[in-house]
Amino acid sequence: MADKTAILSVGIDVGTSTTQVVFSKLQMDNAGGYFSVPRVAIVDKEVVYKSEVYMTPLKTDVLIDTDARDIVAAEFRKAGYRPEDTDSGAVIITGESARKENSDAVLKSLSDFAGDFVVSAAGPDMESLIAGKGSGAWQYSMDHHCRVANLDIGGGTTNVVLFEDGETLARGCLDIGGRLICMNPQGIITKVSPAAAVMAQAAGVSVSVGDRCDELKLTAVTRQMAAALNAYLGVGTKDIDAILRQIKTPGSSDFPVPEKVQAVFFSGGVADLIYHESADTWAYGDIGVLLGRAIRESRLFTDFQKMEPGETIRATVVGAGTYTTTISGSTITYSDDIFPLKNIPVIKLDEELQEACFAGETEPVIRRIQWVLGQNDEEHFILAMPGKRNPGYMEMKRAAASIRQIMDRVQPPGEPILLVIESDIAKAMGQMIRQQPDLKRQVVAIDSIHVEDGEYVDMGKPMMNGMVIPVVVKTLIFG
Repeated sequence: MADKTAILSVGIDVGTSTTQVVFSKLQMDNAGGYFSVPRVAIVDKEVVYKSEVYMTPLKTDVLIDTDARDIVAAEFRKAGYRPEDTDSGAVIITGESARKENSDAVLKSLSDFAGDFVVSAAGPDMESLIAGKGSGAWQYSMDHHCRVANLDIGGGTTNVVLFEDGETLARGCLDIGGRLICMNPQGIITKVSPAAAVMAQAAGVSVSVGDRCDELKLTAVTRQMAAALNAYLGVGTKDIDAILRQIKTPGSSDFPVPEKVQAVFFSGGVADLIYHESADTWAYGDIGVLLGRAIRESRLFTDFQKMEPGETIRATVVGAGTYTTTISGSTITYSDDIFPLKNIPVIKLDEELQEACFAGETEPVIRRIQWVLGQNDEEHFILAMPGKRNPGYMEMKRAAASIRQIMDRVQPPGEPILLVIESDIAKAMGQMIRQQPDLKRQVVAIDSIHVEDGEYVDMGKPMMNGMVIPVVVKTLIFG
């Protein structure tokens, strides 16, 4: 008989223009039988509450107002939940908000308020992935076995992700958004971002703070932005690589020009203005309407199959609330009182170093770990490895002894041994490590989770009667 449980997940997004909160129910199911190894997975996701869309409160051009926390607290009350009710989720600061001077403090404040295992995360690559999942592009790529791009166009940035059959092929981000140029109700320009200035120069027009809005000039700027997005996806002009380099969002990955993109999704606040034109050009006090129009008139709208997502402006916050948490395998070992664990860096062994570990050769692994730790002054970390299929007893015994010796060399006494193994041997490995003589460390060994070197992992308290652990894998954290 299946063993089912539901967890409450919250997504909180503080973006360049807007701040939103979403609550979701994630349904977990154990599909294993009475006489087989449990197989627990998240089988259903349902958004149960969406907040209104708030303008992100800013104290100055470089500071987020602490009213953002008041917004979140009010939405918890409206939804009928308390912070302690949440089991998982994410707080993310996105777009230009991620560059504000106090963004890390605001992020920590919101994360601390929202629940023990509500993680804080930042970075354009992660936002690209979350938005692509929240919009439905990721699911579409799996359902139709095709290559799909999602462009999440907000106030300050455009996050782009490329999926193929559920796999992430590329992520990137450009400083293109609807609030890069703003104006007051009198039609006077009050803001021109550096990226907008680059675009204006490329378009051959002059746009400065204090100027009166000139629709022809601003249309030229937004058409240049649309041309840059076209080039990013491999259509249109090929001679703007220098411009793309200038407007690449700091911290984002390189985005190789893709081939054979079959469908394109648009999400983010500007997406609504792409799919549904506004009659009032200056309705939002920015160039969002013009940017939506320019994209709709570009090759992005004619060269690809256009898909309208289930979520546009809420794609990122829905993705944060429903797609950030995964579930470990059920063949795991852990110490009961160690969770939750947050922001633990990953050091992943390649196949060669893993073979050395299983052969009892510790020195190559120790050198690798010591080099990594020397780069970032960390003392605690997760040791990750691909694992083996059906390793022999003696191999496992040698590997367990090796891991214990390695950790004794590279970690201070008392630090826990944290392992993530992709194949389902974590429970046996963890138990063998625990059996090492005079071991005075806690041990956590989980499997069925894919991580990469340099990522960060959060682990929540065990669920489903201790069978599984909720896990979040992050590419970047603040601080």
